[in-house]
Amino acid sequence: MDGARKASGPVLTGVVSVGGPLVGASVTVADANGQKRSTRTDAAGVYVIDTGGLVAPVVVSAVEAGNDNCTDSGRLWSRCMASVLATLSTGESRANINALTDKIVSDVAQGLKYKGPQGIVNAGTAKGVTAEAVQKATEALRPVFAQALRDAGVAEAERFDPVSIAMKADRKGVDAILDVLVHNRGYDNNSGVPGGTLLLDADYRYVGKMDAISSVEPLDLKYAQAAKAKIVDPAYTRIVIVGDSTASTYELARLPRMGWGQVFEPLFKPDAKVKVLNGAKSGRSARAFLNQAYFAQMAAYLRAGDYVLIHMGHNDQNCESDKKDRGAADVANLCTYPNDAAGKPQFPVGRPEMSFQKTLETYIEIARARGAIPVLMTPTTRVWNKDRKEGFPVVPNHFTRQNAAGGIAYVGDYSQTIRDTAQANKLPLIDIEAKTIRFVNAHEQDWRDYWLAADPVRFPWYATQSVGTFAKPDTTHFQQKGAEAVAAMVVEGIRETPELKALAAKLR
Repeated sequence: MDGARKASGPVLTGVVSVGGPLVGASVTVADANGQKRSTRTDAAGVYVIDTGGLVAPVVVSAVEAGNDNCTDSGRLWSRCMASVLATLSTGESRANINALTDKIVSDVAQGLKYKGPQGIVNAGTAKGVTAEAVQKATEALRPVFAQALRDAGVAEAERFDPVSIAMKADRKGVDAILDVLVHNRGYDNNSGVPGGTLLLDADYRYVGKMDAISSVEPLDLKYAQAAKAKIVDPAYTRIVIVGDSTASTYELARLPRMGWGQVFEPLFKPDAKVKVLNGAKSGRSARAFLNQAYFAQMAAYLRAGDYVLIHMGHNDQNCESDKKDRGAADVANLCTYPNDAAGKPQFPVGRPEMSFQKTLETYIEIARARGAIPVLMTPTTRVWNKDRKEGFPVVPNHFTRQNAAGGIAYVGDYSQTIRDTAQANKLPLIDIEAKTIRFVNAHEQDWRDYWLAADPVRFPWYATQSVGTFAKPDTTHFQQKGAEAVAAMVVEGIRETPELKALAAKLR
């Protein structure tokens, strides 16, 4: 039925919002017995579904128009969200669908042993959902958003329920909160399916509580609104970082771990009007970052004259099909293959997206179509010697040597493939691998002050970690001094590159 039509009898209605209405979204309700009914949202993001004969609890899902893929990690993910109700009224029930309700469903679903909210949606039934589980997940959200809700003028923030509250998709009140959130669903490494819901603010800072021992990281609404205002301001130059865990912005609970993108924006002049969008994501390859829509979220803001720094290569190497537990999922969803020794792209027949060069060229095409300037960067080095083990001297290590018998279909050099791609597409190149190799070899005695080696007594989160400690340093990721050193190398690379003269002029 039409989402805006008034229905007689018991109905379920709500607003589907992403900071503004999600228009024409497909909305489906599934009850405890697996019965389903569907509709679409109207121009205000509102839906109405007849619930006569449905049995509570119910899970309600929304999928944006034009792409119905909420499950397959090998294709571009759609914008998918869910909501849950433990009871239904004999009259009108309300279930808004947004990033916050998706987080509630995520917590409830994981309590039922699903990987994330899409697991319970795909099951097609709300069987097992309890009022207690829904209430617990709702209460967990409140300290994260209470002050932001008060700042947005929402009454009774301490009893806030994003599912049932009366709201409009007008970027006011509750919708002002949604407007500054970046909503993602994670990825389960072993199965390759979407995982739990993650929430970030407009500056790509984590919002929420990581685990039982970490502190709540509440949404700072005014800070997030200021960041969003710069992102959409045509007077600003946006720098989009396409990257992995070496560039990511991290939760406070993971201090001292930092990515270089986290400390990059302060290196520009305060009056230069530069806004860095650091959507770099841990564990993602070039292909996964595209398919899981991390790039699409940032690319929507690109304007002529902006920059896209493409810094991939670590996780693209996850091509070992024989790897225990996650080998098949890695090849299906993360792996891209490097060029051969002659510089020719390699990929299975009919699967050009599995070529590292061709995947990089997808970013290039999207950036150029929006008038932005793509810049390629080789990955940061691991602290590995020629035997591919922790040690010195550190040498280039972004390549594969195994053949098909070892579980890898194609071998080659990822950093060289980046150089090949830059040359083929006449792009600026910053060779961060070479710079970090020179740097770490000059710091053999104190490299652990730059790469991640945390004191578990000072940083309790690392008491349960197998790497990243004094006893077992992390040879890939950084702490603050390392992140700052790499960011400085990126700056050096910008200054050394004639094609980036205009960007260099904005640096401090």
